[in-house]
Amino acid sequence: MRALCKYLALAVAVVLAMSAHTVSAEGMPSDDSIEMILRDRVDLYKKSVGIVVGMVDRRGRKIVAYGKRDLEGDTEVGANTVFEIGSVSKVFTGTLLADAVKRGELRLEDPVSRFLPESVTVPSKDGKEITLLDLATHRSGLPQMPTNFKLADPQNPYADYTVENMYEFLSGYSLTRPVGEAFEYSNLGVGLLGHVLALNAGVDYETLMRTRVCGPLGMESTVIQLTPDLHKRLAGGHTAMRQPTSNWDIPTFAGAGAIRSTTEDMLRFLAASMALVETDLRDVMDEAHSARLPAGGPEMEIGFGWLIHKKHESEIVWHNGGTGGYHSFVGWDRKTGLGVVVLSNSTNDIDDIGRHLMNPAFELAKLELPKERKEITLGAEIYESYVGEYEVVPTFVLTVTHEPEGLSLQATGQSKSRILAEAETEFFSNVVDAQISFGKDESGQVTHLVLHQGGQDVKAMRRGAIVPDEESMQLAPEILDRYVGKYELVPGFVIAITNEGGQLMAQATGQPAIPIYHDSETRFVYRVVDAQIEFQLDDAGLVVGLTLFQGGKEMPAKKME
Repeated sequence: MRALCKYLALAVAVVLAMSAHTVSAEGMPSDDSIEMILRDRVDLYKKSVGIVVGMVDRRGRKIVAYGKRDLEGDTEVGANTVFEIGSVSKVFTGTLLADAVKRGELRLEDPVSRFLPESVTVPSKDGKEITLLDLATHRSGLPQMPTNFKLADPQNPYADYTVENMYEFLSGYSLTRPVGEAFEYSNLGVGLLGHVLALNAGVDYETLMRTRVCGPLGMESTVIQLTPDLHKRLAGGHTAMRQPTSNWDIPTFAGAGAIRSTTEDMLRFLAASMALVETDLRDVMDEAHSARLPAGGPEMEIGFGWLIHKKHESEIVWHNGGTGGYHSFVGWDRKTGLGVVVLSNSTNDIDDIGRHLMNPAFELAKLELPKERKEITLGAEIYESYVGEYEVVPTFVLTVTHEPEGLSLQATGQSKSRILAEAETEFFSNVVDAQISFGKDESGQVTHLVLHQGGQDVKAMRRGAIVPDEESMQLAPEILDRYVGKYELVPGFVIAITNEGGQLMAQATGQPAIPIYHDSETRFVYRVVDAQIEFQLDDAGLVVGLTLFQGGKEMPAKKME
């Protein structure tokens, strides 16, 4: 489960490079090279307060830590410091599924409806029901989050979402795509899977997890509800800007992101998953991380929760996680037998550290040094001129409101937060590393904003703003219709083009549909990201493919029959 602060997966701006790690005699990176990475991430780039790295292979293990549990305290993080691990919880749920199958308690092809009360209607499509395997591999057709999810407390957003709320959503939801058709990451889906597994076992999710996984592996510090002792060892959570924030409670979607653990315990789990230790869970864990289906992108597959990434001559089995104040990464390289755990007490990404320590060919993120920003006060009339809704895509809107203290911004499905002025049209967040620029037309009317985050600039048009010559930019319906279809970049990764009432939409596998606008009769551009699509026609004028231009790359895709 990720902290809800980004709309798209965005690249990091390139400013400074860091040297590859050195390798010690036992085949792992040296303690000094690991500590240098962590020190830079905490002290230089201010991306975390404390980070702990654990590594394991057939020759042994090590733990290297740097930083503190809290900025105001003196207690350092270490092997037994407790962190929220967020969506890494999903691989525990996948392991529990494999265990239940081995015990003969259920089958992968069982429909979800079999395990829920008769009063609950699970959505289906074209006569096909959602199965347990569909939930485990993110192919159920269920959305990432239910539409009746309300943020009663933005600092603890999942705490008030009940099982009854989930049942209500399922009973009223209609699937927008066939079951099993495509990978679409869903916290709801895996949360439902964890709920079903616990129902079937007759216990709550935490009891099931601790009895069947943590107990056999000796993971005494891996829990959902903290004991007094574990609470004393808890690292405080922090936002991307290292502001203290609340812990998250996730009762209904426990199997998707509620677990708390330590580096020591996660190394035990990793060693068992890698078959480095003897355990009765060996067959179960092998089943959980066996690749079963494509996972929404090139070189990516999925098992039961576990993702498998094949790149740079590595085959990395992994998962990451994030909550409101933490980020986690767990994985190993099947080819080298080297495993890594990285736990951090801020929401900033640390996945690059985990991958880089396994294989230096995965480069560390090139980060910018933090910029000192100073808030200024603007007049009420200026603040008021920015109030409105700004559309990234029809289903994702940034809403700007005028509060007594200034402006606030709220993205669809996310909590409201202040944005602070540093110039008349330039604002910044003191919670996440993001900035907002407002744009005006020649008459001075505000027409759009640009979200600057993660090295990308995402443009959002103001609803109700007049776009010059919009009518003259329209292509004939018959021209737009000929581009409609599916285009395969690589097996399992498709761009679907649809015509929604005269607006061409492009949807990549596992991603939302995004409007594209024509620059010529065959070339279209995205407004929300720096990308273009060029359609290819044969001599007869039939569309045979497209090329996606993004990030300096040209990616051709053939039109599917």
